[in-house]
Amino acid sequence: MYSLRNRVQLIGKLGADPDIKNFDSGKKLAHFSIATNETYRNTQGEKVTETQWHSVIGWGKLADIAEKFLKKGKEVAVEGKIVTRSYTDKEGNKKYVTEVQIEEILLLGKPE
Repeated sequence: MYSLRNRVQLIGKLGADPDIKNFDSGKKLAHFSIATNETYRNTQGEKVTETQWHSVIGWGKLADIAEKFLKKGKEVAVEGKIVTRSYTDKEGNKKYVTEVQIEEILLLGKPE
């Protein structure tokens, strides 16, 4: 059960092409957003679809895969953990960011 403590799995579509950053240390980072949809019927019986956006990051070989294969609209499955970080913006305000740091990625849909 230890491995289940901080684990997330998502299947969704990319909202934009990944943002790739190469660092002087040689590390590579991919950042992208995934949209997941949930559909249900409200109390009036109408079909409602809610979209949630998830900020996703991948390092190293996962960033290489994202750079090479991921494009806006591509459907993917990712697995990883939730990470939170903070920083101070230019105005001196402390900001918090929550992201899914992926450990696995699976390309879905038809190959292009």
